[in-house]
Amino acid sequence: MTAPADNSPKTTPTRSTRQDAPTGEPTLQPERLDFTRMVPTDRPRAQAMQGFDPIYTDIVDYIIRCTHRIWDERDVGLIYTHYTHNCVVYSSSGTVYNREDVVQNTIQRLCMLPERRGMATHVIWGGDDQTGFYTSHLVTGSGRHTQPGAWGKPTGRPFVARTIADCMVFENMIYREWLVVDSMAQLRQIGLDVDKYAEDMARGYFEKGLLSIDIGETRRLIGQYPPETEADTSIATNDIERETLEWMHEVHNKRMFGKIKDVYAPTVQWHGPLMKELYGVASVMHQTIGLYGSVPDGAFMPQHICSVPSDEGGTKVAVRWLIEGHHLGWGILESLGAPTGKRVQVMGMTHLHYKDGKIVDEWTNYDELSILMQVKLAQMADRPTAVLQDL
Repeated sequence: MTAPADNSPKTTPTRSTRQDAPTGEPTLQPERLDFTRMVPTDRPRAQAMQGFDPIYTDIVDYIIRCTHRIWDERDVGLIYTHYTHNCVVYSSSGTVYNREDVVQNTIQRLCMLPERRGMATHVIWGGDDQTGFYTSHLVTGSGRHTQPGAWGKPTGRPFVARTIADCMVFENMIYREWLVVDSMAQLRQIGLDVDKYAEDMARGYFEKGLLSIDIGETRRLIGQYPPETEADTSIATNDIERETLEWMHEVHNKRMFGKIKDVYAPTVQWHGPLMKELYGVASVMHQTIGLYGSVPDGAFMPQHICSVPSDEGGTKVAVRWLIEGHHLGWGILESLGAPTGKRVQVMGMTHLHYKDGKIVDEWTNYDELSILMQVKLAQMADRPTAVLQDL
């Protein structure tokens, strides 16, 4: 399940003198624009996009427009020109290692959820066309479960859930992607038995011999030493990214949860998994403590960070992270039930909106269904073979 850290270069986009040089217009931002303005037909290129199809005017246009063309306009075959043949897609429920699987998985999803629409909320990005772009795309998806598929017989019920997709893109092609879908929110809303669904998912992995292995300490603590005093900020490219990594280390690894009141605005809105919409510093603090209540030895590891100025004022920052630990306690991951001691990995992504030095909005996404599936898989590995055959 472990996705490797990203070591791609972090460069600031610069004005180019090549033939596809930008006009000086700022890159698009989706927050305040209607969809028709996010996929313009007469807009000149706003940034250098060497190797990209002429239809795309900047990297935000690319991500939003190609997603719409593939998923909403049903031009699934565009995957062949927008993903490399050997692309790797890391998700919270498994990894795909080639383009053809991406095509087939997309078709299956479209068959099961023909009314699903994914609406862009943010695109936070870094890089340029010479070294490659990195994008973090927050999508709010809604639809109805109207056709049979992986979710079983159609229930006809509606759902709404958030997804964040981080992509590495070079010359029109995505060659690496990290995908966090809040599947638990979807399944609960359509009324499925999530415990049974997670068990079925785990059985599929178990039958392939893909077992969860407990390798002991998470390395947040080395022996009897306390956590590292200083955060590793080597992936940051500017002050706000460095400051974000520093306070995250204080809160998540050093467990200084009181730091939250120093970096969040009193009126902060927190948009979390299971479509939670919470307000105020106390809510952020409770959700953070609650996550470590379920995984009290969890080690927090940021893997990528990027930031862009926001049309709404301030700056938006995207962080992709992992938490590795064991299900040793009671917390907000209530579907896991009583502590099992099983090792779990939480693959998550967070978007932060800073204004006047404080965080006024946070969007955090991880999939509780994936964590439950990991626990089920570890429990299967403990059972005698004869018992498993009877399931």
